[in-house]
Amino acid sequence: MGVEEIVLLNADDEAVGTAPKIASHHEETPYHLAFSCYAVDAAGRVLITRRALGKRTFPGVWTGSCCGHPGPGEKLRDAVLRRLRDELGVPGAELTSVLPRFRYRAVAADGTVENERCPVVRAIVPAGGALRLDPAEVEQADWWPWERCLELAERPEASPWYRLQLAELAPLGAPLDWPDAGRAELPPALAW
Repeated sequence: MGVEEIVLLNADDEAVGTAPKIASHHEETPYHLAFSCYAVDAAGRVLITRRALGKRTFPGVWTGSCCGHPGPGEKLRDAVLRRLRDELGVPGAELTSVLPRFRYRAVAADGTVENERCPVVRAIVPAGGALRLDPAEVEQADWWPWERCLELAERPEASPWYRLQLAELAPLGAPLDWPDAGRAELPPALAW
């Protein structure tokens, strides 16, 4: 497998190049493309994960179901489905764009910066089936009721992006009720 590349963005969210993912995350991380995903089951529970303790950035924090970086030319839905499958063993899902304009910048305790245009996607997943966690990515994963997800957003062990996203998701109601925000406000560098 080759070196994973991230898509670098300008201030207008247009692609301006690529860079190796691992070498790009440091104290002056360039602005780049990412995504976050919240997997929801038919009962409205959300799959919440704890990042692996060996992760380079924000190890051990609790966050949404999965996140990642679309590769150069990769569509958002393909990137989300890839991470759901590879990180969690989820074979497929019905995807909805929920927060297409989400962007954040966060600094980890070691000074590493996350600086991302990070559309948020809901994935309604089929019932049943055991999760297959990639231990390099995920320490733990559990299905939580929405109320517990909201409580986590008030706690320091939650990732900074999770806390910011929940501030925007909470007013939308329960996860199964989140409206489709469409694709028009996705960054120009990212096709659905």
